Amino acid sequence: MEAQLRTGLVGAGPWARAVHAPRLADHPGIRLTSVHTRRAEAGRELASPYCAEAYDDFDQFLSTVDAVAFAVPPEVQGELALRAVNAGKHVILEKPIAGSLEQAKRLADAVEGAGVASLVVLTRRFAAETQEWLAGIARAGTWTGGSAKWFSGALLGGDYSNSAWRHSGGALADIGPHMFDLLDATLGEISEVLAAKHESTTDLWHVMFGHATGAVSTASLSMRMPVRPTLWQISVFGEHGYRELATNNSTGADCYTALLDDFLAMIHSGTSSHPCDVHRGLHLQRLLHEVRHRAE
Repeated sequence: MEAQLRTGLVGAGPWARAVHAPRLADHPGIRLTSVHTRRAEAGRELASPYCAEAYDDFDQFLSTVDAVAFAVPPEVQGELALRAVNAGKHVILEKPIAGSLEQAKRLADAVEGAGVASLVVLTRRFAAETQEWLAGIARAGTWTGGSAKWFSGALLGGDYSNSAWRHSGGALADIGPHMFDLLDATLGEISEVLAAKHESTTDLWHVMFGHATGAVSTASLSMRMPVRPTLWQISVFGEHGYRELATNNSTGADCYTALLDDFLAMIHSGTSSHPCDVHRGLHLQRLLHEVRHRAE
């Protein structure tokens, strides 16, 4: 077995504690060595069960790792990930990858220049059932259109209801990248935002996309609807009929482990290209920017 990849984690919020830290620590090809947080106490609390070291100083933290996983708000990630990449570190990025389109462009350019591996945590793309569904859609041929929806009450209560950046960005920032990515992967690259509307009371977004293939799709998203459990679905239709993906057999933790497998494979093979790499993150950031502009 090759030496384990020394990996650090930035952030100590609910998602970092529930998924990033335990899955990084459990993966046979990875050693969770270091944690960096804004609050020293939170870092020590997260690091201790995994025999990792907590660091207040980000540069000192970087000196101890070969790769960094981020679980912090987009604008913080955009700044710190740029420093990590410029230090030659491979990166696992949450979505959106940055706080603005300009920041995302700088990060993508830096990754390209450094030649490091990058993956964006587009969780559902790494689910076995999603990959099987996408393969079947591709084998069938061309589709005319599709739709996606995600309704939950995640911002009304629960583990993530106190997340300031999620309240600020809403469903568009948190859920939009996941669903837009799936529509794009299913129907071909999204080339145009045809329409967008935002209803602020329930944070309900309605978006219509044009795809380079000529297909048209729609997405409806909200994280402030009294719906439990979360309702999500993606479908396509056309001359081959109608097909829907609404299963959720793989947990977020399962998907993250599959992502780590791909991440290690990229590093060991010396490749920086992947369907969910930083360039995918930049494409999705551009869509978020255009949707917001269209809804104004």
